[in-house]
Amino acid sequence: MDKENLPKHIAIIMDGNRRWAKKRLLPVQAGHKEGAKTLEKMVRYANKIGIQYFTVYAFSTENWKRSEEEVDALMNLLKNYLEDYSKRADSENIKVKIWGDTSALREDLQKSILDCEERTKNNTGVHFNICLNYGGRDEIINATKKIAEQVKSQKLNAEDITEETISNALYSAGCPDPDLMIRTSGELRTSGFLLWQLSYTEFVFLDKYWPDFNEKDLDNCIEIYQNRNRKFGGK
Repeated sequence: MDKENLPKHIAIIMDGNRRWAKKRLLPVQAGHKEGAKTLEKMVRYANKIGIQYFTVYAFSTENWKRSEEEVDALMNLLKNYLEDYSKRADSENIKVKIWGDTSALREDLQKSILDCEERTKNNTGVHFNICLNYGGRDEIINATKKIAEQVKSQKLNAEDITEETISNALYSAGCPDPDLMIRTSGELRTSGFLLWQLSYTEFVFLDKYWPDFNEKDLDNCIEIYQNRNRKFGGK
């Protein structure tokens, strides 16, 4: 791995928690808990090696279709994770942001989100973005509504709308697009993750469940990225 050519922004679809648990005859919640431990290790490692932005898909707008028991367990896990992790993230200089429609979440979880973001907002290490109640199409719809409102109030002319205008209306405003996107568990799709931002991102798909993902795997993914020839539509 060339430490002088690291991707600035890594995005990850953390897939396979449920299958990891099922394979071990464990309840689904055990897979999610193990996945949370893996996430914490990976964020810490990304910060250590100098990754500037680290974005993960934690809960999609489609995940509400899962059983009420699993959704409740996930929400409790996320709440506890944010409350506990914000303390460690602060001490490790990690900045936490939540991307998604948080208004649809429980009030206690919304409070945990605000507290975590406020506590870590001045940290200067890796920017850790958690996509929570997030959907790529939903994000673009929300951005379109914001821009339409600007046009309606005559703060913006329709003919002046650019890619930058749209990027600035997204949850990821101010954050560079991912250089590398990793998906675990062997699935070969993006599942609505960062649809606008992944236009020229390099993809790596791994046939390994997220709880089993480790530092060496991240190193290998970065090496694959470094061996790609990024043309951005050019020759």
